[in-house]
Amino acid sequence: MSDYQAPLRDMRFVLNEVFEVSKLWAELPALAEVVDEETASAILEEAGKVAAGTIAPLNRSGDEEGCSWDNGAVKTPAGFPEAYKTFAEGGWGGVGGDPQFGGMGMPKAISAQVEEMVNSANLSFGLYPMLTAGACLSINAHASEELKEKYLPNMYAGTWAGSMCLTEP
Repeated sequence: MSDYQAPLRDMRFVLNEVFEVSKLWAELPALAEVVDEETASAILEEAGKVAAGTIAPLNRSGDEEGCSWDNGAVKTPAGFPEAYKTFAEGGWGGVGGDPQFGGMGMPKAISAQVEEMVNSANLSFGLYPMLTAGACLSINAHASEELKEKYLPNMYAGTWAGSMCLTEP
């Protein structure tokens, strides 16, 4: 069993003491009413609990089993579907997402810390939401409003996932 514990003290120190992000957030109209030091701390605390208690313990099954292809279906390692459901139900896939489409609208300084916890706890699991986050950023930046309305709410909610399609040979 993994004994991962999120470095919350270090994260808070960097955000609050080094960068003084609360002062910056208070000055930015898009964030002033959305996030403050207390909100950020609560998000990080809860994300740390999910990373340590739900995601990190799956390292072994992820390493030993991996994913498999069977009769046209992909099977993920033991515990991954349940952990993904917990991740999705907690709204973790939409932490930095556009609120207009169901995301929390947190600044990258917060979503990056959540991503760090998930990836540090279990990178095999972390690749699932990581690819979705990248797809969401691309859709939000370049897609039509119609496509944004169709895809982003489902992706932020964890109902749908994104993938990476490489075009290089």
